[in-house]
Amino acid sequence: MGRAFEFRKGRKMKRWAAMAKTFTRIGKDIVMAVKEGGPNPESNARLRAVIQNAKAANMPKENVERAIKKATDKDTANYKEVLFEGYAPHGIAIVIETATDNNNRTVANVRAAFNKCNGNFGTSGSVVFMFDHTCNFLIKADDLKMDLEELELELIDFNVEEVFEDEEGILIYAPFDQFGNIQKYLEENNIEIISSGFERIPTTTTKLNEEEQADVEKLLDRLDEDDDVQNVYHSIKM
Repeated sequence: MGRAFEFRKGRKMKRWAAMAKTFTRIGKDIVMAVKEGGPNPESNARLRAVIQNAKAANMPKENVERAIKKATDKDTANYKEVLFEGYAPHGIAIVIETATDNNNRTVANVRAAFNKCNGNFGTSGSVVFMFDHTCNFLIKADDLKMDLEELELELIDFNVEEVFEDEEGILIYAPFDQFGNIQKYLEENNIEIISSGFERIPTTTTKLNEEEQADVEKLLDRLDEDDDVQNVYHSIKM
């Protein structure tokens, strides 16, 4: 198995702990999708993907509908996606994806987290090059009328990097810019998408001992608690 498989296995060991936090993050994704492409999922591919993710996270249908309705209100602020970078203790690279309606607040909070946890808040471009920006799809294995090798061949024109199966279904990993093409292929071939998204996979990782990892976890946990933070990626070898 390749890097995406190992990355996925490590990420699954620490999922979003609080369901309410998960729903808040998905709610922001819905607002951004609606503001960008409108409230109709049939004509808004990004919104379709977010609704699939909401369903996979067991977000109640009424919560999704409420978020879509709220997003159509002109008085509802849009969220801006902002990337932050830096180093945790022991030279661990960190990339933080945020969705914010107040950039000054978010910058201050992220900087404070690095300062209080002995990290170094970096400038734009300081560590993001150490991560591959990928898209991924989790699809139903039962829907597939071919084996994994055949699926890889079908998707070869989309530069798919890895296809593998776990207990949840079949995972497809590809470059970030191929998301729309793969989504279209799966939908046209009636292959159900359970969830989809984007991830940043470190190109190199660092093994830490238990004490060192605890130092880094303090920063990761503090960042994860911030309402503006959507995702946090790191270069710890899991």
